[in-house]
Amino acid sequence: MKKSRQTVIDGALEVLRSIAPEVDAGSINPAQPLRRQVDLDSMDWLNFLVGLHARFGVTIAEADYAKLICLNDVVDYLQARLD
Repeated sequence: MKKSRQTVIDGALEVLRSIAPEVDAGSINPAQPLRRQVDLDSMDWLNFLVGLHARFGVTIAEADYAKLICLNDVVDYLQARLD
């Protein structure tokens, strides 16, 4: 069964808070560049993507990293690949 969009959003935000605990998830605009909103450097971003893989079991191809700009992109990517 597919996970609801809100479940995926909540899971992604939990992963994000594990990388950057100071992030206020309520202030994130899902249509704006995520890294810029929460000031993640490239290593934090990579840890976020690895964390998403661990949380959801979805392999994120390195070639797709550049496509994942805003939270909506991340959620759409994950939902398209979840069983």
